[in-house]
Amino acid sequence: METTVTLPVWGLILILLLASIAVLDRLLVPSVRWALRRRANRAIDELNTRLRLRIQPFKLTKRQVLIDQLLFDPQVITAAELHAQEHNIPREVAMEKAKRYAREIIPSFSAYAYFKVGTRLARAVSELLYRVRIGIANEKAIENISPKSSVVFVINHRSNMDYVLVTYVAAQSSALSYAVGEWAQVFLLRSLIRSMGAYFVRRDSRNALYRKILARYVEMATRAGVVQAVFPEGGLTRDGKLRAPKLGLLSYMVQGFDPHDERDVVFIPVGVNYDRVLEDRVLTQNAGHTDGKRPKFKPNPFIFLRFIGRQIWLRVTGHWHRFGYACVSFGTPLSLRDYLARAGIDLRTVSHHIRVKEIERLGGELMNAVGDMIPALPVSLVATVLLKAPRPLTLFEVKGEVFRLMSDLEDAGAYVHIPREDRDYAIDVGLRMLKLRHLITEELERYQINPKEVVILKFYANAIAHLIPPDAKTAI
Repeated sequence: METTVTLPVWGLILILLLASIAVLDRLLVPSVRWALRRRANRAIDELNTRLRLRIQPFKLTKRQVLIDQLLFDPQVITAAELHAQEHNIPREVAMEKAKRYAREIIPSFSAYAYFKVGTRLARAVSELLYRVRIGIANEKAIENISPKSSVVFVINHRSNMDYVLVTYVAAQSSALSYAVGEWAQVFLLRSLIRSMGAYFVRRDSRNALYRKILARYVEMATRAGVVQAVFPEGGLTRDGKLRAPKLGLLSYMVQGFDPHDERDVVFIPVGVNYDRVLEDRVLTQNAGHTDGKRPKFKPNPFIFLRFIGRQIWLRVTGHWHRFGYACVSFGTPLSLRDYLARAGIDLRTVSHHIRVKEIERLGGELMNAVGDMIPALPVSLVATVLLKAPRPLTLFEVKGEVFRLMSDLEDAGAYVHIPREDRDYAIDVGLRMLKLRHLITEELERYQINPKEVVILKFYANAIAHLIPPDAKTAI
C-alpha cells in the first residue's frame, strides 16, 4: 500500500540535519579523530627523538582518565571517607569535593600548545626583556641520566619570569611540568597553563583531603617518569636571599620511593639570576614583614599599566634598553637512589620522624646545590661593592673592588658571568643598569648609592651574598 506523507519544509530540513549529525558522529568524526591522533603521535615520536628527556605516556594520557584513576585510588577513597566523618557529611558529598579538587589539580598536556605556542612565546618574551645566557650547562651529566629516571629540576624562585625563562632554556631537553600557584587561576590563562602540563597548587591549604589528592597525583606523576620542575622555596624571595625550603612537594615525590625499582628519581639543581627582576619593588615592600604571617601582595593595575606604557614610550623614542642579563645554570644531578644508599635507609620502612628528618636533610642539600648554581651577574656584583663602600668610589676604585670580588667568587667555585669575556664591560653594564634606574648616583666622577634605594640594592646584592667566602680578599 502506498501512502503519500506530507511534511513541512522545516520538518524535512530538521530530519536532514539530524541525519547529517548522525553520519558525522558515527563515520566522519571518529575517522578525523583517528587521523589527528595518529598525526599527533607521529609528532610526539619525532619530538622524543630530539629531546634529551622523553615525554612519558602518563603525560599524554587523557585528563579524564587521570581524574578517574586518582578518584579510585584507595588512599584517596580512605581520605574522602575520613573527611565525610570529620565534617558529618554524606560520603557522596566528600567524593564530589574530591572530584572537584582532582579536576583543579590535573593538567591536560598538549604537545602542540607546549612546543608550538608555549616555548616560542617563552623565547620571544625572554629575549625581548633580557639578554638570556646559560652559565653552566652540564650537558654531559644530563645526557647520561638514565631514560628510565624521573627527573626533577629544582629551581630558586626570584621572579615569576622563572617559569618563562626556564621553559625557554630547557626546551631542547624536555617538556617541564610545573607546580603553579593560585595566582594563575585566571580565565584563559588557566587553560593555557594547564595545556602546558602545569598543575595547580593551593600552597596554604590545610585541607587533609586536598593534600592527599595532591600528594597522590605528584607521586603518580613521579612514578610514571614525568619531568617536573619545582620551586622548593614555595614563593618568591622578598629580600633577594634564598629562602628555607618547603618540603611538601618534595616529600610527595620521595616518600614512596622504592630503591629497588628500575625508575630512579634524579634531581637537577638550577640557579637563576637577573640583572633586573620585574617585580622587585612589589617584593621588597614586604621584605621587612616579621609578624609570622605570609604577606599578601596587592598588585595595582594602574601601576602595571603605567610601567607598560613607559616601556612602550621608551621603545618608540629609541631610549628603551633590555633589562640586562638573565642567566641560568644547571648543576650536577643528584640520584635519590644513591643518596639513600649513602644514608643507609629506605624511606618506606623508617618511622615517620626519621622520614621527615631525612627529607629535611635532602631538601637542605638540594637548596645548597641550587644556591651554588646561582650566577653572579653585573648588577649583583656592582651593588655588593657599592653597599659595602664607606664613601663614594671613583670608577677606578669600583672596578678594582669588583675585580677582587669576581676573583673571590671564582676561587670559591661560583659562576661569574662576564659578558663578552670583558670584565671592564661587565662592570660598565652593572653601573649603567643601576644608573638608569636611579639606584645609584654619579657626582664629581664618583659613584654612591641612592639612600632611598638601599632596599632594592640589597635585594640584588643578596642574590650572591651566600657565594662570597668568609675570607674574601675584597678590601671594602
